[in-house]
Amino acid sequence: MCQSCHVRTVSTYRTAERNSRDTGEGAAGLTTHAPQASQSVTLPASLDEAVAALAAMPAAVPVAGGTDLMAAVNSGLLRPAGLVGLGRISEIRGWQYQDGHALLGAGLTLARMGRPDFAALIPGLAAAARAAGPPQVRNAGTLGGNIVTSAPTGDTLPVLAALEANLVVAGPGGARREIPVSHLLAGREMLRPGELVGYVRVPLLHAPQTFLKATGRTGPGRATASVALVLDPARRGVRCAVGAVAAMPLRPLEAEQWVASIIDWDGERKLVPEALAAFGDYVAAACIPDPPPPQDGTEPQTLPPAALHLRRTVAALARRALGRALS
Repeated sequence: MCQSCHVRTVSTYRTAERNSRDTGEGAAGLTTHAPQASQSVTLPASLDEAVAALAAMPAAVPVAGGTDLMAAVNSGLLRPAGLVGLGRISEIRGWQYQDGHALLGAGLTLARMGRPDFAALIPGLAAAARAAGPPQVRNAGTLGGNIVTSAPTGDTLPVLAALEANLVVAGPGGARREIPVSHLLAGREMLRPGELVGYVRVPLLHAPQTFLKATGRTGPGRATASVALVLDPARRGVRCAVGAVAAMPLRPLEAEQWVASIIDWDGERKLVPEALAAFGDYVAAACIPDPPPPQDGTEPQTLPPAALHLRRTVAALARRALGRALS
């Protein structure tokens, strides 16, 4: 079931309706307006000022770190009519505690989220931020940009899906509304004209969280697959999200329910290796299923070698992620 990893983290906020979901790094489709020469740059000092600037200039594109936006501009794929810079809005560059949740500013950089104090707060999100490419990308890329551009390989996305985080969206006239991150990623709810993601509300579980990813090369790179896993002892639940294998992170709900039912929540929370392996296989089969049987009674099709390799990768990541969370 769809609910909601990558070198270039995204730092642009898309406020117009998407023409299509990006399959790469979010370079195209940032605005519905035709490319044209940049005409103006606005630098608001508050979230409401930024919303007002977008309302006054609907063709403008909001920009924070610009890691993907500038790549699109430099390659000629995008010529925004104007820019609304978000770098001076201090209120969205930190975090605060609120009713058992952390309210994270959308302007938080990935580098800041990778530091030890943040890792003590939300370890899974910190691990994803540290994995999101080289230092120059992490220093510029922001949490909000990673979410709104919604590149399939965005490292923070499966963690946010597993945490069941919500977005606090700022709109004209000081309006605020909340939507689940998974709804935005799946296209069930979109940002309206003039709206910006201001904050991300994440429940503080005070429980083990893991994030693992596989890349096609040594060192920081775009994920070929990633897995985020969160234990929720209060609800005796396991939440898992798989990234990079589809247009949005996938939640294998039946696998979550099965493994939660066999964990001894009142004891040591240990599982035998066979159970860990079965969970990994369950997750992988749910996210990369076999082809449907043919209706004409011919020989069933099999997955191509690349898909089989990806399934084995997801199974290994899910198995290791659960093992680390339970250790």
